[in-house]
Amino acid sequence: MNEKFIFYGSIGFMTVEFLWESYLSYRQHKVYKENKEVPKEVRVIIDEETFKKSREYGLDRSWFGMVAGTIKQCINTAFVFYWGQKYLWRAAGNLVQLVGYGSECEIVHSIAFGFLANAVSTVLDLPFSIYNNFVIEEKHGFNKQTYGFYFKDKLKKFLVSEAISLPIVASVVWIVKNGGNFFFVYLWGFVTLVILALMTIYPDYIAPLFDKYTPLPDGDLKAKIESLAASIDFPLYKLYVVEGSKRSSHSNAYFYGFFKNKRIVLFDTLLEESEAAKIREASPESEAKKESEKQDGSGKNETKKTGCTTDEVLAVLGHELGHWKLNHVLKNIIITEANLFLLFLVFNSLFKYKPLYVGFGFDEETPVFIGLYIVMSYILAPYNTVLSFGMTLLSRRFEFAADAFAKKLGYAENLKKGLVKLSKDNLGFPVYDWLFSSWHHSHPPLLQRIAAIDDKKKSVKSD
Repeated sequence: MNEKFIFYGSIGFMTVEFLWESYLSYRQHKVYKENKEVPKEVRVIIDEETFKKSREYGLDRSWFGMVAGTIKQCINTAFVFYWGQKYLWRAAGNLVQLVGYGSECEIVHSIAFGFLANAVSTVLDLPFSIYNNFVIEEKHGFNKQTYGFYFKDKLKKFLVSEAISLPIVASVVWIVKNGGNFFFVYLWGFVTLVILALMTIYPDYIAPLFDKYTPLPDGDLKAKIESLAASIDFPLYKLYVVEGSKRSSHSNAYFYGFFKNKRIVLFDTLLEESEAAKIREASPESEAKKESEKQDGSGKNETKKTGCTTDEVLAVLGHELGHWKLNHVLKNIIITEANLFLLFLVFNSLFKYKPLYVGFGFDEETPVFIGLYIVMSYILAPYNTVLSFGMTLLSRRFEFAADAFAKKLGYAENLKKGLVKLSKDNLGFPVYDWLFSSWHHSHPPLLQRIAAIDDKKKSVKSD
């Protein structure tokens, strides 16, 4: 395996993967175009007006996705073909020298490279993100941000991301250079600790930097959620509502935390407007928040979707708690850890292989971080693609199992109603090409989930 094989093989796989993704997107785009009338099997869950809106939303997102994907593919291919990593590494070296370090200080050099790479990636992605938020999402009533809020949010995310990632980059390089023959074991242990630490501190200390988390006030909803958690021995510690409505109308709910300190988080967009209004008014900072929204530009387009009733929220949470009861989170962590160990083991075998670097323009230097980047992004790209598809299939199984768990709790009908309502609120198109859906959807399509809840044996033709 020489440098030309590595280089052109990487570009070749990037091209093949892009063509495959484009083919799948084309298949789904045809579904949007051809299904102009509500299919018979869908009429029981969606009205004609909502179907029309969701179709238009799907067409806009599909067109944008294909155009943006093509442009990004051209940029990525050009970056690899013209040795973008080499010139970015050289620019990082110049930056290091400007602050008084020599080019031989690889850890500082790697930090500078990581900073520049993230900055370039953020800037290149900005036009696509702006168009998606302020054209597509705005057109279909989902965007709640102003430009001022959006750019302040982007800058904050970039700075927080750099504050977290750059020390990790420095630590990874140090471990590889000083860990000896078994550095991959130490690297695996370090990354595992980082993942667990971030899972612990992110919800409490990082996420609140971007969104307001309010304890769910006493009332019928809180009492019923606590009763549901107690019925399955879920160690509920706190209940929060996050103000997702200042960004978007899309809805969600999740839980987090280790051992006996579990928290449940509801997006305010998941709740009916009357319930969400009570929570906003119950906040002691409600008046200050209104004034702040006028200044920072959030809180745009105050109208929101219908949301779910209390019983439907309980059904959705029954599904989420099913993931906990069935150990889906733990199983995913185990798979992630096994995969990380394998990746670092492969990196240990390849990172000293000189043609690996020569193929990407590094004739003399063999920087650790560059080697890790090449191995993870290009050499292991086929493996990563297969693994991603396998995880998608596993996720779909988990979703069906969590639905079945909620059904056992007695929430079958309310779960169906909640899923239908969330699909309508999010303008989810109910008809999908089977191949596109199988490859991309970690959550089964709505019709399949309803059929499974109803114990229907025959499969739904349109995935």
